[in-house]
Amino acid sequence: MRNFSILLSVVCDNQKAIWSRRIDMNENLPPLVKNGSMTKEEWHTRVDLAACYRLMAHFGMDDLIYNHISARVPGPDEHFLLNPFGLLYEEITASNLVKVDLDGNIISETEDKINPAGFVIHSCIHRERPDMHCVIHTHTSAGVGVSCQEEGLLPLSQTGLLYKDLIGYHEYEGLALNLDEQKRLVEDLGKNKQLLILKNHGLLTCGRTIPEAFIMMYYLEQACKIQISAQAGNKVSLPKPEVQDLVHQQAMKGFGSKLGEMEFTALKRRLARIGSDYAS
Repeated sequence: MRNFSILLSVVCDNQKAIWSRRIDMNENLPPLVKNGSMTKEEWHTRVDLAACYRLMAHFGMDDLIYNHISARVPGPDEHFLLNPFGLLYEEITASNLVKVDLDGNIISETEDKINPAGFVIHSCIHRERPDMHCVIHTHTSAGVGVSCQEEGLLPLSQTGLLYKDLIGYHEYEGLALNLDEQKRLVEDLGKNKQLLILKNHGLLTCGRTIPEAFIMMYYLEQACKIQISAQAGNKVSLPKPEVQDLVHQQAMKGFGSKLGEMEFTALKRRLARIGSDYAS
């Protein structure tokens, strides 16, 4: 009985802590939410998206002021959030993200601009794949290195096999400034893929949530690093085809609506420990 009382006390303390965190979240809401100009859902999306930018920088997946991560704004309007052009990823906060519509019109009351290439790539995916709420694009050395290889990402490592059937390829057409390219980009992504290797260019992942898009990019980047490292040694050895299929099937069983959430939550705790102001 005493053990049960101790357990009950621990559960109650944990529940109080959870509610305390919820109260703190509400107390920390900005004036725009408190006066009704912005929904709580949009603010929480902004906080997670800003955290994603900081984490991409933390892991070396940023590219000075270039590249982009977008997230759909919850609600009936087809709006999404992008980084202000000119800021480093380490400078992105929840409040300075720019809200745009699918035609590239800036909805936010801001003097900031967006990168035209960011609009071209991200807007067409948000338009044609409404199931994908977050899109991440990178220019990392390993990612671009693999994108320059004729065979693309090889079924080389366990990490590389995780999303094997979810990866598409898009031919390089120059700087992403041509609206005509949007049609081919979404065709190459298709209806069922969530990752694109942009040939001679970089990587792209899509997710139903921000954590999902992040964890997919994190492990796609790891797979590219592993491939480049392995190719620097002797001739690489690929797993047997039946093992490749097995690994992918095993990974797909874990594909639920919570993909990436535990990792993302843990990494936000890391951001808090280092004093990041992403949620401001």
